[in-house]
Amino acid sequence: MKKITTLLLLLLAFTNMYSQDFYDAETVQTIEIVFAESNWDALLDAEKAGDNNYTEAVSVTINGTTFNQVGVKYKGNSSYNANQTKNPFHIELDTYVDQNYGGYTDIKLSNVIFDPSFVREAVAYNIVRNYMDAPQANYANIYVNGTLIGLYTNVESISKKFVNNHFGSNENAFFSCSPPDGAGPQSTNLPNLSYLGTSSSSYDDAYEIKSDDDDDPTVAEAHWDDLITLTNTLNNNVTDIETVLDVDRAIWMLAFDNVMVNLDSYIGQFKQNYYLYKDDSDRFNAVVWDLNMSFGTFSQTGESSGGPGGPGGPGSGLNSTTEKAQLDHLLHDTSSDFPLVSELLAIPRYKKMYLAHYKTILTEQITNSNYLTLANDYQSIIDASVQADVNKFYTYAQFNSNINSDVNLGTNTASGLTLLMNARGTYLSALSDFTVTQPTISDIMEDNSNPEIGSVINITSNVVNTNSDAVFLGYRTNQNAPFTKTLMYDDGAHNDGNANDGVYGLDLTISEEYTQYYIYAENNNIGAFSPARAEHEFYTINATYQTLTIGDLVINEIMASNETTVTDQDGEYDDWLELYNNSSETLSLDNLYLSDDPTDLLAWQFPSGITIAPNSYLIVWCDKDDDQDGLHADIKFSAGGESAILSYADGTIIEDITFGEQEDDMGYARIPNGTGSFVIQAPTFGANNETLSVENYSLLDTLKVFPNPTNNLLTIQNTSDSIESITVYNMQGQLLFQNKYNNSNRIELDFSSYSKGVYMVHVNNTTTLKIIRN
Repeated sequence: MKKITTLLLLLLAFTNMYSQDFYDAETVQTIEIVFAESNWDALLDAEKAGDNNYTEAVSVTINGTTFNQVGVKYKGNSSYNANQTKNPFHIELDTYVDQNYGGYTDIKLSNVIFDPSFVREAVAYNIVRNYMDAPQANYANIYVNGTLIGLYTNVESISKKFVNNHFGSNENAFFSCSPPDGAGPQSTNLPNLSYLGTSSSSYDDAYEIKSDDDDDPTVAEAHWDDLITLTNTLNNNVTDIETVLDVDRAIWMLAFDNVMVNLDSYIGQFKQNYYLYKDDSDRFNAVVWDLNMSFGTFSQTGESSGGPGGPGGPGSGLNSTTEKAQLDHLLHDTSSDFPLVSELLAIPRYKKMYLAHYKTILTEQITNSNYLTLANDYQSIIDASVQADVNKFYTYAQFNSNINSDVNLGTNTASGLTLLMNARGTYLSALSDFTVTQPTISDIMEDNSNPEIGSVINITSNVVNTNSDAVFLGYRTNQNAPFTKTLMYDDGAHNDGNANDGVYGLDLTISEEYTQYYIYAENNNIGAFSPARAEHEFYTINATYQTLTIGDLVINEIMASNETTVTDQDGEYDDWLELYNNSSETLSLDNLYLSDDPTDLLAWQFPSGITIAPNSYLIVWCDKDDDQDGLHADIKFSAGGESAILSYADGTIIEDITFGEQEDDMGYARIPNGTGSFVIQAPTFGANNETLSVENYSLLDTLKVFPNPTNNLLTIQNTSDSIESITVYNMQGQLLFQNKYNNSNRIELDFSSYSKGVYMVHVNNTTTLKIIRN
């Protein structure tokens, strides 16, 4: 059976656990900051006016857990003022000491300066997370040196940890799309994604690079080049935009900002307050930020919201609640100053996708008053904390009234949430773009709800009010990869029933353990998705696969400290692991994972198509160099001891080997080969572990070799039979020496010219000795 899955649900288990704690919507956090200095406020002001470095706090206590030596500074532009008591904070737990609270190190605290209702930011983040990856948000009471400063919104930082959790990497190009020195009427370079040429200096006043590149300017320049490529593609080659931008995510952001009248954003006067992170598929992903002025708090000059002469017409501002309620849903669709809007919406399919996403937000959050339910719930949670906040910027009466009534902020107006959004819902719902008939997607069926990997399944759906050539299936087999869009057919030839009966079908090969998919359809006016929140939500097909019988495939030997024994194809002495097939059948390693961490069993997946013949060996280099040729796993063993685990994504564990401290250049090997317990011995790379010889070790009671290890002469003696031939190979299989003998019982070999390492000596082509040159 298909099921709807949200990307949020696919985060690591520890992230979910932490979010239930530090960002629990129903719990007001308590954060207590202690500075050694009584003039801490002046110190933070001085840093804010200067280099904006952190000031060291003696301690920060979060919900009773104390952290010593913590970096604290003031943040914000228009929300900060040296003359006010309640300024926004940025707390960095690991500035001086490696420490975290539930996995979080950066804590961003906003002072609610522009919001009498206290709920705009928390409600807006709650809403947007239904449609795209975005920060979590709740509230915290902040104390400094024992004095309550006030109630703050506690918003998850968009950090390297954030992008790693949501996009699967954190080392690629990463930008805060807000001017580093703040935006204002004087700003001439804003992060609107216009193409400004090939020099990064043309962009660095508008964008702040967040990539970890301080020690390598070439990395920074490469990341700036990535951003420049995005702007060039958007403005000059938009047909290729999906190669450099997650377009669906960008459309969700634009629709959200417009529906919610969030004008301190890309669609506002300063074209800011979003992040861009480039994932491993080379696409930038947009993430919204700074939602404290959503729901119509931000006013601006000269922005048109409607047609000529209408509310917010040319030359006017967006100041009154009525003007904001009638903000044009296609704001900037023809403005070259806003290329992310104008270039995308100029493409008919993207415009129809935008209208579909827009209508989803409108119907799910506004016309059904879900925003109001959230606002009332949050106000109930924080009511006592608001009353106790003596430094709040508005009265308690204004806190209560701003849900339903406008509050004058001086140059701005904090629109009453219901006044604004009820009028906005009425206005938008009457527009022709949202009254036109939308495609209806229903009765999605999979002919096999539990397919095997490698099989072909058929997916069908009833779709009406669509163009016949405009129904698509989007699918992927990796949650961080782009969706591939492929056409579905109503032609009677794709297991879709009769031609032109409104049933669309597609055959899909199941290649991995899960497949995520959605369906999109459009007509001449508007599109539709199923699930409606796609691509953020999707259906999931979980596939089955044959798992190996325990004992057939084993970890046969581990080398956790390879100093001199054997090199990979690039001449590197790396950790390695040897697998052995105990069975009489060729074994497939498809869908199998290797890990060195019991908490992350899916650390590295074997490439598809890898097999091991009966009674054969396979070497996996465990060096985190998975971009090298051959089998190089994205793990690296600790010589101090850890685990080596073979498992499947469904939790089936084939092997789970725990080893202790290892010796340099010594293997951890099964004796007997393939079945026995592990012992530390000289390595037998890709060979039977029982070819081991040690000093004066007797094989078959007649053959002796000594000394082993050796640094010069090695003696081989056979007390009963003659030695007829000797060959010597290194661990790369290169022949170093060979000779035949007549009636010899004792042979001396000179190893002094060989480098340190392990060598295989074959006697009479029947016995293999492993010799260590030290």
